[in-house]
Amino acid sequence: MPEPIALIIPALNEEESLASTLDGLAGRGLAQLIVVDNGSTDRTAEVARARGAQVVVEPRRGYGQACLAGIAALDLRIAVVAFMDADGSDDPADLVRLVGPLAERQADLVLGSRVLGEREPGSLTPQQRFGNWLATRLLRWLYGARYTDLGPFRVIRREALDRLEMRDTNFGWTIEMQIKAQQQRLRVVEVPVRYRKRRQGESKVSGTLRGTILAGCKILWTILRLRFSS
Repeated sequence: MPEPIALIIPALNEEESLASTLDGLAGRGLAQLIVVDNGSTDRTAEVARARGAQVVVEPRRGYGQACLAGIAALDLRIAVVAFMDADGSDDPADLVRLVGPLAERQADLVLGSRVLGEREPGSLTPQQRFGNWLATRLLRWLYGARYTDLGPFRVIRREALDRLEMRDTNFGWTIEMQIKAQQQRLRVVEVPVRYRKRRQGESKVSGTLRGTILAGCKILWTILRLRFSS
């Protein structure tokens, strides 16, 4: 019998894109589907409930804060936890490919790599591509970790996630997970995934200069903090 899988989707003002994202997950065999409403002022929560998702309300804003709230709401039976964005940029059909190495006992953490996969033109901004390149190079130099991407679409075994003791509450979440996975010697596999331009709305990070700068600074700070505090 397949292991119970939960999918956590952080969402901030994503009512325009969330419906199609959740529709694309229908029939995927998820044991738990959690949408974390991260302080939305639109109908994000209503859209999620209308499509059968469990809504967790986390008014303290921050991507990592939303992920932590989703983890706190996991059923005890859940063995595998997936994370995906709400904006329609990730293809729900790729979830099966991400779960595969875990189901075959080949990995503890599977990362969806946009770099290795098929990207829609314009889906990654120049600043995202440069930041991703710089961050992955630093991870290689400082940690010996060979990643190609910091993409949000990922799947991890529940017991491995518990071991990582995740703490970051905002932009450092994904890279904290990857650094700690290297430190904990988890078996990590990267799988190519499709990546699309967001279908509606505006990105909270790459869509604004302020968001881009804040995210970049936090990612660099997380890389250095975890390296020299261990």
